Amino acid sequence: MHLRDVQEIAEETVRQPMVQAQKVQSEEVVEDARLDGVVSFQAELPLPLQEAMAGFIETCPNWDQYRLIKAALAGFLVQNGVDSREITRLYVANMFRSDSLMQGF
Repeated sequence: MHLRDVQEIAEETVRQPMVQAQKVQSEEVVEDARLDGVVSFQAELPLPLQEAMAGFIETCPNWDQYRLIKAALAGFLVQNGVDSREITRLYVANMFRSDSLMQGF
């Protein structure tokens, strides 16, 4: 895989949630977040992090950018002392799904 392909995948990974959020008015986004318990956000990532993320997702097809970010964020919070059963459950659920155990990840 060429560096340009990795950059395009990484940019698309960051751009997809942003495009979806722009289609919806801000009031609807807030209402959806309350109903679903899900909030979307956009973040700039350094290129090495984007490349590593794209490479990992390419080699582990049962992972996607959403699962990777959720697992990473929940893991960071758990490791840094956030005492929440819900966060711990999210971390464990994302890290140890049955399809990921089959791949060794």
